[in-house]
Amino acid sequence: MSDPASAAPTQDELKALVGRAALDYVVRGEIVGVGTGSTVNKFIEALATIRNEIKGAVSSSVASTERLRALGIEVFDSNAVDELAVYIDGADEIDGRGHMIKGGGAALTREKIVAAQSRRFVCIADASKRVEVLGAFPLPVEIIPMAARRLMRQFAALGGLAQVREKDGLPLVTDNGQHILDVTGLKIADPLAFESEVNQWPGVVTVGVFAHQKAQVCLLATPEGVQTLRYD
Repeated sequence: MSDPASAAPTQDELKALVGRAALDYVVRGEIVGVGTGSTVNKFIEALATIRNEIKGAVSSSVASTERLRALGIEVFDSNAVDELAVYIDGADEIDGRGHMIKGGGAALTREKIVAAQSRRFVCIADASKRVEVLGAFPLPVEIIPMAARRLMRQFAALGGLAQVREKDGLPLVTDNGQHILDVTGLKIADPLAFESEVNQWPGVVTVGVFAHQKAQVCLLATPEGVQTLRYD
C-alpha cells in the first residue's frame, strides 16, 4: 500500500506553494502589482499575511480588487501610481525565454497595462504551463465586438480557428466592456513579431501574447518544490 504522506501534491497545493514563494519578490514598503487567476488568488492569500509591510496593490481585474480589499489590502488606481517595483501574475503558457500566453481569466488588457507599469514581472505557475512553443493553449484576444467576424477571418488566414468566448450562452463581456476571441491551431514561433502584428489589426484591443511585457522570473511549482527560472 502506498504511503499517503508521499502522494504527489495537488494542483491547488502547487499553486499555494508558488503563491507563498512570490512573497520573496514583494518589495516591502511599496505598492505591488497583482494579476488575476486561480494561482494569483493563492498569492493574494499569502500577501495578506504581510499586508502591514506594504502600502497596497494595483490590481489587474475587478475580481482581484475585490479579493484584495476583502483581505484588508488597499487597492490603488493605476493612474495614482507612476511605477511599480514588481508585478506578480500567472500564465496560461510560458516558453524558455519568458514569453507568455495570458488571458484565460479574461483580464489580459489590464494585466498588460499593469505589467508595462512595473519594473519586473514575476510569473507564478505550475510546471504544466511550461512549453517549448506558444500556442497549445487557446490564444485569448480582447476585441471590439463589431470587428469579430473580420478578425476571425484574419486568424483563419494564419491557420487559426477563432471563436467568441461565451458565458451562460452569451458572449463574455470583459471588465472593459469588450469581447474575447479564443484562437486555437496556432504555433507562435516568434512571439515578439506575432504580438506586434496582431496588435495592429483594427478592432484588436489586446492580444494575449506577452512578449514585449515578458516575465523576468518564473516561479514554477513542481512536485519537488519551486523551480526558479530567470530570463533577464
